[in-house]
Amino acid sequence: MATAVKIGKHLKELRFHLCQKSAASQGIRDFINENYVSLKKANPKFPFLVRESANVPPKIYARYAFGKESSLPLNNMSKDQVARAVETLISKTK
Repeated sequence: MATAVKIGKHLKELRFHLCQKSAASQGIRDFINENYVSLKKANPKFPFLVRESANVPPKIYARYAFGKESSLPLNNMSKDQVARAVETLISKTK
């Protein structure tokens, strides 16, 4: 994500689940290290939740209006692939 994306009102929350040490979570760790600040600056009141736990498979969850959720696995993805997954969930309307 070269530029931070402005998130619409249809999306209520993004949750990132990852392991602090596993190789499978390296891409999501890199993505968060490089993009979290710019995403938060572009969307200061939006909840970006980062949940770290040992040996948990990397995954991103998006919560939409009316409690609808969608998720994507991020196993062994590069930071660019993670960015595309995030953009996919942000652009999804339900």
